[in-house]
Amino acid sequence: MANVFGILTAIVLALASFVAYKNKDAYANELSHRKDEDRRLAATKLRLKTAQDNLKATHKTRTDTEEVVAKLKADESARKKANDVLKQDIDAKTAVADANKTKLDQIREQTKAIGEIRELAQKVKTLRTEMDALKVSIADNLTKLANLTQDNAQTVGRNDVLKSHTDMISRRESFFTKAQINSIFPKWGFVTLGTGHVSGVVTGSTLEIVREGKTIAKLLVTAVETNTASATIIPDSLAEGTVLMVGDQVVPSHKPAAKTKVPAKPAGPAKDDAAAKDEAPVKDEAPAKDTAPTADPSMEPAPGPATEPDATPAATPEATPESN
Repeated sequence: MANVFGILTAIVLALASFVAYKNKDAYANELSHRKDEDRRLAATKLRLKTAQDNLKATHKTRTDTEEVVAKLKADESARKKANDVLKQDIDAKTAVADANKTKLDQIREQTKAIGEIRELAQKVKTLRTEMDALKVSIADNLTKLANLTQDNAQTVGRNDVLKSHTDMISRRESFFTKAQINSIFPKWGFVTLGTGHVSGVVTGSTLEIVREGKTIAKLLVTAVETNTASATIIPDSLAEGTVLMVGDQVVPSHKPAAKTKVPAKPAGPAKDDAAAKDEAPVKDEAPAKDTAPTADPSMEPAPGPATEPDATPAATPEATPESN
């Protein structure tokens, strides 16, 4: 009995071992199949994710494309409108060009008897060139005329000034503008001036010493040189208590005649007259040295300051001019 149980147990164990072996192979196959399925699942998930990403990108591309298409449609519409406007402008200009061509044909028919338009244009160009040359020549002549008129006016003005100066010299009148006392010799009753015949001091003329706008004394010119002059103090002309001083202003006693004279209006263009009218007065010219007036022979010349032993450069409060 024990042997039977042992045999049965052995048989059961053998069957169990066989079944276990078979189950092991099946389990191994199942594990391999499970791994293959997992790999397929992972690959499928990867393809799904890639497809989803591609779908999103496709949606975005489609949206961008739709926006571009909308812009292109709007641009196309604007271009169509612009093309329509340009077409209308072209049609209008074409009509104008046709009208101008018709007019040009008519003008050509009318000018056939005169000559070709190009020849006429060349003739007109030549005439314009000649006219420009004539205008330049006229302008040069007008400029020369203006210069001559100006020179003539200046010459007339100088002649009038010289004549006025000559008349004043003959009348023994000085015509300088401004002078002052350089030195005073009260003992001999004369003074020296820093202005001579070059500036218009005339021998024998009467001068006035002016201080603060008032005449304080009178002088009689006795000797004149180029840039200096000597003058005697006229007796009783110096107010009592008044002392002459170096630097006192001296002016001619008589107002000189007009130094310039308006010349007669010369014939010529209006602009030349205006130029002559606006010409500045000619500056006074001093008489020539060789024609300078000499001291009055009837008047005794005063001694020069260089030879005067007691000459004083300026008057002092104690010094008073001597009267003749």
